[in-house]
Amino acid sequence: MYRKRFGLTGHPMPKGAQGKTFFDKSPSYERLAHSFQHLLDEPGLGVLTGDPGVGKTAALRNLCWRLPKPDYLVVYIADTTISPLELYRLLALELGVRPSHRRGQLWSDIKKALVHMVDERSTAPVIIIDEAQHLSDRFLTDLSGFLNFAFDSRDLLTLWLAGLPAFGSTLRRQEHAALAMRVSSAVHFEPFTDKESFVAAITASLAAVGARDKIIAEPALDLLFRQCRGLLRVAAKLLRSSLRFAHERDQSFVDEATMALAVDEIFAAAPAPKLKP
Repeated sequence: MYRKRFGLTGHPMPKGAQGKTFFDKSPSYERLAHSFQHLLDEPGLGVLTGDPGVGKTAALRNLCWRLPKPDYLVVYIADTTISPLELYRLLALELGVRPSHRRGQLWSDIKKALVHMVDERSTAPVIIIDEAQHLSDRFLTDLSGFLNFAFDSRDLLTLWLAGLPAFGSTLRRQEHAALAMRVSSAVHFEPFTDKESFVAAITASLAAVGARDKIIAEPALDLLFRQCRGLLRVAAKLLRSSLRFAHERDQSFVDEATMALAVDEIFAAAPAPKLKP
């Protein structure tokens, strides 16, 4: 009901933000966008790391949303706790390949499908494997070999591995040196560290769903920034909760007291985010 009060056409900072609802002016996003384009121009392996809720997946979703079809085929996989064979079988299904129960045959069929896709259909595959911190050591060891096409003479796909910061440490282990050497772009996604950029993101998200007036008071924005530590996922929860409380209190704006109610509600169930200093 708060959307009607504030004249909004949708929820601010929607979970599926892309296009006009996605704020693309942060330094982290700009670095990722540059690396993302680089791997489109020269296909290879990219690694994206960042703390939970910092916006890694949303950023990749927005970048993939912009890709023209049928020039690109985007495959997104987030079920990374399964066995390596099952993960390759899942990839095969996404590529329209009948999955085999034998790894060797599965690799061969997937690679043939990729060659056909690139050479015959002129479609570039972009594969996103999210939650990469859960990938097994066995899969990561295999992956280096899987990315070897035709005596390592071709790079047929763009592959992004996205995960928590611990995944970067995993790749630095000696056993994964072969895979680490294949990484063409590595980006660490940072939360908003300055209030000005953070407020710009909040303002843009409200404007994207029809807000014409300033509906969040400055003290409330200060509290929002302090409590969410620059993490937009947390900010989205606090923002929606505060708008709902403002509506229930018959207010046409969110003041500091209303934002404090939202903070109490959200963090009563979960502690405030803790980031590395």
